[in-house]
Amino acid sequence: MAKSIGKYFIAIVPEGEIQQKATDLKLMLKEDFNLKYALKSPAHVTLKMPFNWNEAKESKLIDLLTGFCQDQQPFQLKFSGFDKFGKRVIFIKIKENPTLSSFQIGLSKFCKTNLNLVEELVDRAYHPHMTLAFKDLKEIRFAEYWDFIKKQKFEAEQVVQDIALLKRIEGRWVVVSRFQLNGKHSSAT
Repeated sequence: MAKSIGKYFIAIVPEGEIQQKATDLKLMLKEDFNLKYALKSPAHVTLKMPFNWNEAKESKLIDLLTGFCQDQQPFQLKFSGFDKFGKRVIFIKIKENPTLSSFQIGLSKFCKTNLNLVEELVDRAYHPHMTLAFKDLKEIRFAEYWDFIKKQKFEAEQVVQDIALLKRIEGRWVVVSRFQLNGKHSSAT
């Protein structure tokens, strides 16, 4: 039997009001500008970019991530306003946070050492954010998108108590597991 390779990534996936507010903004962008690509995943802050993993070994991946999270402590995260990467991405800004940066560096090293994943440039030049629109942005209309989003408001904060493993399923990113930052694991299904 050929092995089945799945696509995964690791992120902070807020729940409740923060998730709803970010999703509402994505829906407004879809309604007004037909920008819908970002709706293929829940609002999130990427910690490890998408990677391939043998689906038959998904439980091993979950066990390893549970182990990593055992020694991690919850931390505060603040969302404030909007920014952009050129004319390619519009996102919700994350206030500078040394704890988040240290956490991401530790996770990146863990992924390289324990999961044999390649350390990518974005792992070393981490810029945390929560994407609202990308891929289907049209450069010619970017000023319209940006003018629209700048008029919105987004201020929120949360205590990050878990991280999530997301998997691409039928073209969408779905949370398959959450890992408490005290070592507990809960299945998302």
